[in-house]
Amino acid sequence: MLRYLLRRGFMALLVALTVSVAAFVLLNVAVDPAMAIAGEDADLLLVEQIREQYGFDRPIYVQYFEWLTRLFHGDFGESYYWNKPVGELILSHAPVTLQLALMAIFVTVVISIPLGTLAALKQNSLIDRIALSTAVSAQAIPNFWLGLMMIILFSVTWQIFPVSGDDTFAHFILPSFVLGASSVPAVMRLTRNGLLDVLSSDYIRTARSKGFGGIRLLLQHAMRNALLPVVSVLAVQLGQKLGGSVITESIFAINGLGRLALESILGGDIPTVQMLVFVFALTFVIMTLLADLLNAWLDPRLRLG
Repeated sequence: MLRYLLRRGFMALLVALTVSVAAFVLLNVAVDPAMAIAGEDADLLLVEQIREQYGFDRPIYVQYFEWLTRLFHGDFGESYYWNKPVGELILSHAPVTLQLALMAIFVTVVISIPLGTLAALKQNSLIDRIALSTAVSAQAIPNFWLGLMMIILFSVTWQIFPVSGDDTFAHFILPSFVLGASSVPAVMRLTRNGLLDVLSSDYIRTARSKGFGGIRLLLQHAMRNALLPVVSVLAVQLGQKLGGSVITESIFAINGLGRLALESILGGDIPTVQMLVFVFALTFVIMTLLADLLNAWLDPRLRLG
């Protein structure tokens, strides 16, 4: 297990470093940081002075290694747009995004696992077709459209939930549903297929021959094994929610990391965008690593592969 952990951890570190290099190079090539600081109408002489003052005239690899060195020392840089330390901005917005992501995963679990279970128990029935159709429909609906429809129905027409903001728990209900719905198809199909495989296995047939059946057989024997891959997928989905909430947060005006990323992009704030991309990538890599380790712990065959 230790060897597997070291191997997967090394690969995760390589992925994180690759993402940081790509983000640093692309952002500094796409946007002139000196121009972003000076402003669009700034004099060219002032732009050149800023470029020399901040070291933007040096080779890109030198700037990257200096940024990486500061990162290891806990210095995330200074925001050009917000005039605050980037680390302070991220820490102030992260709790909102974390709450939204956790509530979205809860929505995914509540919808997808019961639907997948019903589809597996009623294979090829009307319930199975309805569940699969629901999964396909949820996968085809874009988040921005679903978010707008939810606002029109539940905030404007019926006035049940707040339109925007993140002040109370009620503000998170609609956006968490929108964000969680996108993961329902994958988790539902995985639950259905896993449960079908387990129900057709030899040990389930043996349990039935010994008199086990109904809810007891489903919960104590079938679901326990069928949901093992689902748990690892949910860990990956959580990483995606933490880094993929830009559209949802923007629609519902939630002041989390996603909205911070969008406003920083529009403001040309390279240090903040750069650090957010790295944080999002690192979060996803860590959650994927945890999912791999969980799978390896539950299935020893993976550690030997």
